[in-house]
Amino acid sequence: MKSIKTIILVFSALIATQCQEEKDPNFLITSNSIGKLEKESLARDLELIYANDSLVMDTVKLNFGAGASKIKVYDKGGSHLLTLTPNSDSIPTVQNVLINDSRFATSNGITINSTFKDIKEKFKIRKIITSINNVVVLLKDSDIYFTIDKEELPASLRYSANTSVEEVQIPDAAKIKYMMVGWD
Repeated sequence: MKSIKTIILVFSALIATQCQEEKDPNFLITSNSIGKLEKESLARDLELIYANDSLVMDTVKLNFGAGASKIKVYDKGGSHLLTLTPNSDSIPTVQNVLINDSRFATSNGITINSTFKDIKEKFKIRKIITSINNVVVLLKDSDIYFTIDKEELPASLRYSANTSVEEVQIPDAAKIKYMMVGWD
């Protein structure tokens, strides 16, 4: 009798562990999708894709037929989920996605609340681009990229746009300013 209870207990613990590890597909970032949004999704279908959410578009541009320059997606609770930028093709798709909500995560758990150390441990870094106020971290084999504020860097690297920043110069505790996905 004791062994049956042990088997049931172990089996229950195994099931509970498996259920906790599954990621919500509405907030999973993959190479071809960000939650409900797929890489091939047309900009005109966004209202269907986010039928249960709210879309905020630049109405001035829409009235002149130019299309929205940025489209903000909010859930019904008012949380800002994503900011979408359509491309300017004749049949526009979404070109860039700014992740605004920390529930969105890659399959290996990277979110906007992750640190540079987390990124280094989970991805291979292809290139680091320096701008006036930020550094942009591009990944190998991924459309995801991260922006880190120069305020997160040592003082000697903060004030020059011409200074090249190397991976080893970015502190492990550096916070992500923006997490973005760029689809061609």
